[in-house]
Amino acid sequence: MKIKSIELENYRNYDSALIEFDDNTNIFFGDNAQGKTNILEAVFMAGTTKSHKGSRDSEIVMFGNQDAYIRAVFSKNDVDYKVNMQLRSSRRKSVSINGEALKKTTQLFGLINIVFFSPEDLSIIKNGPSERRRFMDLELCQLDKAYLYNLTNYNKIVNQRNKLLKSMDKKYDIRDTIDVWDEQLVFYGTEIIKRRRAFIEELNPVIDDIHKKLTGKSDILKVIYDCDSNEEDYSQRISYSKEKDLKYKTTSVGPHRDDLKFAINDVDCRRFGSQGQQRTVALSLKLSEIELVKKSVNDTPILLLDDVLSELDSNRQNYLLSSIKEIQTLITCTGLDDFIKNRFTINKCFKVNEGIINVYRKA
Repeated sequence: MKIKSIELENYRNYDSALIEFDDNTNIFFGDNAQGKTNILEAVFMAGTTKSHKGSRDSEIVMFGNQDAYIRAVFSKNDVDYKVNMQLRSSRRKSVSINGEALKKTTQLFGLINIVFFSPEDLSIIKNGPSERRRFMDLELCQLDKAYLYNLTNYNKIVNQRNKLLKSMDKKYDIRDTIDVWDEQLVFYGTEIIKRRRAFIEELNPVIDDIHKKLTGKSDILKVIYDCDSNEEDYSQRISYSKEKDLKYKTTSVGPHRDDLKFAINDVDCRRFGSQGQQRTVALSLKLSEIELVKKSVNDTPILLLDDVLSELDSNRQNYLLSSIKEIQTLITCTGLDDFIKNRFTINKCFKVNEGIINVYRKA
């Protein structure tokens, strides 16, 4: 799958921009704070409806405007898909594919597979559990429509249940209705737990193989699914936690509390790994994402690399660059030295300066 072009209007620092991509490597270079990352964010949004930063739509619309627009053309299995997205400051975004409006923006998930790798991902191992859950959710939502459906419903039910818990003091007579929400919570939550467990089982041999190649060592890397509740005891734990939930007015158990652990030779990398080990594991994780997409959809994803090379040593740079030669890749950086040094083929290069994008042709 490929992205052919993207057009932006009132998007962050771009009042108007049109980019036509090469099928292979596209590099956007320039000083910091010029708008390079915004291009990758827009591509990611066009494929997933979400900002990789978790930004709200109102934060993306250029200051002084009410709406922003993304118009992207993707190609998948030799078929073009025109995605039009309108981001609104005060209302939900709207999305259409080939001129047909989507009833739910989540219908866009799975059409295009995108892997986004940024410097923040190098800290995913040592950061909080929410980032590791987000990694699982974004990947699975792109690959599995059933997971997207179950996760969407589960999150709605958790929010509704939490609102109910907060209103108990004023409306004590609605306490009995919490059982209805708990039944749905267990139903959708159990499906999420089962799919996450299967995902980790599929991930482990892939990430271990990549980690060995990256390090040149025989160390065993294992991802451990640290689930808050097992499928078998989830219903019971929800029941036992009811009084605690009523006291603290929040849902305390379920897959929204899940985490992942990364162990090298059975040693917890988050607690005892060096910064170099943690970065290598994070890189292995993102490269595994590419391989899982290939295996699942029999196609390569679009890869977005946001100023990652500057954070890696030469060995990791070489491995990363050698791994992406057959994938359409969009890369941001401040300069071209790393690519020249590694003799990396650049198919199309863009200079970005204060929200202006120009095709760069070296004299």
